[in-house]
Amino acid sequence: MTTDTIHLTAEQLETGLAGVRSSPSEDGTVAMIVARPAEDEREMLASGTFTIAGGLEGDDWHHRGSIDPDAQLTLINRAWLDHICAGDRSRWPLAGDQVVVDLDLSTANLVPGDRLRLGTALVEVTSKPHTGCKKFVARYGVEAQRLGATDVGKALRLRGIYVKVVEDGEATPGDTIRKVDTS
Repeated sequence: MTTDTIHLTAEQLETGLAGVRSSPSEDGTVAMIVARPAEDEREMLASGTFTIAGGLEGDDWHHRGSIDPDAQLTLINRAWLDHICAGDRSRWPLAGDQVVVDLDLSTANLVPGDRLRLGTALVEVTSKPHTGCKKFVARYGVEAQRLGATDVGKALRLRGIYVKVVEDGEATPGDTIRKVDTS
């Protein structure tokens, strides 16, 4: 995993919004699954097992001091992550999100309570906002954090979304992530 610092300018970041906006809204693809076995450690998985009790197996989410079930897993948009990494896929895991997806995560497409079939697992979008942290700023730059905090960035959910597992299952990169009709 490359840890070289690449910080795009505000103008460079703006050019990536078109890719985010063109993400599929119903049926997308799982691009990468990343476990965080310990702080600042990342393991790209060939397959991920998702459980109601523990989130992503091998991830340290359930070992943290305060477990918030509404912050069990994070999904981030592949187009945005690839853009802020300047096309360097080896930097994707640094974001700290467990699942990278080619799917429209915007507030116009997904609302709290919406469910997604992630491979064979079922996850539910939570209302907890995902805003990023100082590690994200260090890795991708203050301008990436600033754009994510704008009205446009929040609407597109550039920093990603939180979901919780509601049905155990597995997913691998290349699997479908699909909105589930719950009506």
